[in-house]
Amino acid sequence: MTTQFIAIAEAAAADGQITAEGLLALRREGWGDGIITRAEAEALFALNSALHERSSDWVDFFVEAIGEFVLNGTEPRLQCSDEEAAWLIEQVDSDGHVDSMAELEALVRILERAENTPDRLKNYVLCEVERAVLTGTGPTRCGGELSATHISAAECRIIRRVIFAPGGHGPAAVTRHDAEMLFRLKDATLAEENADAWDDLFVDGVANYLKGFILPHAQLSHARKLELEAFIADDRVNLGRFMGRMAREAPQVMNHFGKVFGKKRPAGTDFDALAVKGEAIDDFEKEWLDRMIEADGEVDELESRLIARLAEEG
Repeated sequence: MTTQFIAIAEAAAADGQITAEGLLALRREGWGDGIITRAEAEALFALNSALHERSSDWVDFFVEAIGEFVLNGTEPRLQCSDEEAAWLIEQVDSDGHVDSMAELEALVRILERAENTPDRLKNYVLCEVERAVLTGTGPTRCGGELSATHISAAECRIIRRVIFAPGGHGPAAVTRHDAEMLFRLKDATLAEENADAWDDLFVDGVANYLKGFILPHAQLSHARKLELEAFIADDRVNLGRFMGRMAREAPQVMNHFGKVFGKKRPAGTDFDALAVKGEAIDDFEKEWLDRMIEADGEVDELESRLIARLAEEG
């Protein structure tokens, strides 16, 4: 089906537009065999660049198809390899930057769907979102518009999605990388009439970084997940090897064996203790916060709100 898919995409690119019939044909060809190939994904990027206008239906299809190739084109599913990340960045960055909402939405959606992505891609998406918020214009996929003069409500939604994305630096928690982006955006737009949602997003985001916690190994690497899936798929019978691997791969499961045979079960992860520890702002975090606040030589209104919030929460 790849040949017909590419022919349809190339014809639409030559016209500079994709009709409803053409889009339906791409959907039929693309999902007919249940997968999107690299050749098909590259044809979609070429078509997206050639379009004079990009409808919401086109953006939805483009985001869905590119995400399917990047995250599910190879095993393990919902993971992105270093090679796939490099390919994606090369496609988006072919003209030097993200040039359409379709590409920006595809990047953000991949982080939202992924269990993990390479650091290179995480950093790239964060950088491109920051650039789009500060300089981008035009309608977004989920309503509202990008604004080059202030932070809009639509841009706040995009920022929030990225900093809490499961496949981002977190996952599902604000990290130092995210918090420093929030400070840069604040400093760059202090004199602008930003959306009301921005104030809460800045304070909530930075406070989350300072007072939250992330479980160690919360994200499996691409290579590690491949190893675990290979172990599960290995159906060769060898009880001794299985028990030994189980002890190494899933020690919490082996705790149950210890309990059955009368051995003391080791204590598991104390999530309450981790939460309490995360609530406390340590010396490194204090030094970081002081450095960020003192960077421009003054304490602005949003920084004052942040300080008051942290003081109120102890």
